Amino acid sequence: MELPENLNMYAAAALFAIGAYLVATYFGLLVWTFRDIRARTRDVLGQILSVLLVAIFTLPGVLIYILLRPKETLSEEYDRSLAEEAVLQDLRDRRVCPNCHRRVEPSYVLCPHCEHQLRLKCVSCGELLEPDWQICPYCGHRHENHESQEKVERKPRHLRRGDVAAEPSTEPEAEEIPEGKIR
Repeated sequence: MELPENLNMYAAAALFAIGAYLVATYFGLLVWTFRDIRARTRDVLGQILSVLLVAIFTLPGVLIYILLRPKETLSEEYDRSLAEEAVLQDLRDRRVCPNCHRRVEPSYVLCPHCEHQLRLKCVSCGELLEPDWQICPYCGHRHENHESQEKVERKPRHLRRGDVAAEPSTEPEAEEIPEGKIR
């Protein structure tokens, strides 16, 4: 069996091609690691240590880096926080009746479920106010006592056929017990 004369030249070319491929892969892994860690953290020390891990241990270093790197990129984390903030804002914007805790619209004056007073009228300008406001933002009138404010009149409920309207009772609802008879 006879070997070609220029076998050394072919072997050197093959080794050069394999070496160039390995060097390009090595630097490609370093660049990929640097870009990936920069997208995942702002910690400079963490970025340097990640690139050094891959530079020293090459393929095992890349595997270790993939296992230890932050789960999400900074942009994914930002998008998630925006989505969470949007959900929280939506929850804050939803109004609920403080009495029955059912959802009510912001323009409601009374809760349609339990008839609880949700908003009050300003005695000065007639605009609707939140119950906890101390001053009317429309006219500047200060409201010291919410009890004395004009409340929105409630319309009487319509009775169904056969229902009897209850008369307001003047008698006490519970019988009072004299002080001497309490055990």
